[in-house]
Amino acid sequence: MDYLKPFLLHLLDQNLATKTLHRHRDSLWMLGGEVIRRRQEDTRLCKLAVEKAVFELLEEDGGPLIWPRISESAQRSFDATCRKLYRYVMTTELGLI
Repeated sequence: MDYLKPFLLHLLDQNLATKTLHRHRDSLWMLGGEVIRRRQEDTRLCKLAVEKAVFELLEEDGGPLIWPRISESAQRSFDATCRKLYRYVMTTELGLI
């Protein structure tokens, strides 16, 4: 996934607190796990390239609901990272979507 490293470097350039950077990193890890879970359950997602499958799950408002359920505050934090990733990809010339 060629867009994750540039996205993480972009976050580093923003001089965010270490705790915030770790939260975003952990949310990306959670997103990857959710993509794997959903691809196992949905044959349509399984047939898509990984990048396309990720962006099938992302929206401008956030990411997918995580299963098994996480706390509301953890979901909000996860959604914040997904929104940042979505905006980053949409505003850069990565050509994924």
